[in-house]
Amino acid sequence: MTTINTQQHTPIIQGFLLKLKSRNKELYYFGWLQFAAALICGMMTFSDPGNIVLGINAWIKPFKFFISIGILSWTLSWLLVYWQNRKAVRIYSLVAIITMLIEMGIITWQAANGRLSHFNISTPLYSILFMVMGIAITLFTIWTLYMNLLFFRQKNFPLWMSEGYKWGIRWGMLLFVLFAFEGGLMASQLQHTIGSPDGGEGLPLLNWSTEYGDLRVAHFFGMHALQLLPLCGYYFAQTRTQIHLLSFVYFLSVSLLFWQALEGYPL
Repeated sequence: MTTINTQQHTPIIQGFLLKLKSRNKELYYFGWLQFAAALICGMMTFSDPGNIVLGINAWIKPFKFFISIGILSWTLSWLLVYWQNRKAVRIYSLVAIITMLIEMGIITWQAANGRLSHFNISTPLYSILFMVMGIAITLFTIWTLYMNLLFFRQKNFPLWMSEGYKWGIRWGMLLFVLFAFEGGLMASQLQHTIGSPDGGEGLPLLNWSTEYGDLRVAHFFGMHALQLLPLCGYYFAQTRTQIHLLSFVYFLSVSLLFWQALEGYPL
């Protein structure tokens, strides 16, 4: 009888996690922390059903943000190994962790007390907290732009990369930064809905407006170019021409979603 040694057949997920950890241990563990916090917030939606903000359970917002930041942390953990400037990578990793801790600390505290975190200027304290969140995310976004510029200028890479993968990371990070700054538009008008106050009918979980324009749609798809374009460059658009074309089409598509929201049309 043939005996199968399971230790020689490391599961794909386990192998991925081990490699992810080896690339950037700090962001790897920070990602796990975000997913654990998301799980707690998910459970709180059931144990605290009366905590309602703008028509939905207040714990849904931190749940979504924790998931998103967990994905961002693991994405950066995977990608930053390709940067030659290791000092810049260490500083950027620390900046990412600190700014996201500030962001999520405020969002979670406000949700736990049944209050808005974003666009809440109802008291001097809440105005300061909203401003602190904005400063933290702006600093992180500017640092991300700096890291992207370093990668655009970099000629040699620690690991071999196809042209599609290399440019997928470059364009993905650039679109991430571009549509991250869209948050400034939402902050300037203290809402994300165009044509109506926030809090109307929305899609399940995502809560994007189904009646009016919603700036969060383009914000979401634009920032997740950081995952989508490198993946496409790695698996599908492996030449420079292919990834340039794909990135341009993606940019136009998200820009159309942005225009659609500005005109007051729902997704």
